[in-house]
Amino acid sequence: QVQLVESGGGLVQPGGSLRLSCAASGSIFRIYAMAWYRQAPGKQRELVARIAPGGGTIYAGSVKGRFTISKDNAQNTVYLQMNSLKPEDTAIYYCNTYPLMNYNWGQGTQVTVSS
Repeated sequence: QVQLVESGGGLVQPGGSLRLSCAASGSIFRIYAMAWYRQAPGKQRELVARIAPGGGTIYAGSVKGRFTISKDNAQNTVYLQMNSLKPEDTAIYYCNTYPLMNYNWGQGTQVTVSS
């Protein structure tokens, strides 16, 4: 079973930046589109950005122009560069396939944007 391990979260001030990483135990990035999702307290999990096997990207309107998704197939890692962070970006961030393919969710990485 593929394992997904997210890292890179933390506490950052509004306007700051963070880079999240998601490492997979298998070579699923070459087969499936991968995505970053987030879940804020009291809200449903939402799609933030996705990247196709060929590298095409799509972003949620709320993060377009501020976040960049990328991947390194050789390292089985997908990244999320987050710039100009806002308090409303506070959430636990997860990676998984898009669409979901019944791979278990990782533990996620907490991002807190606060002054």
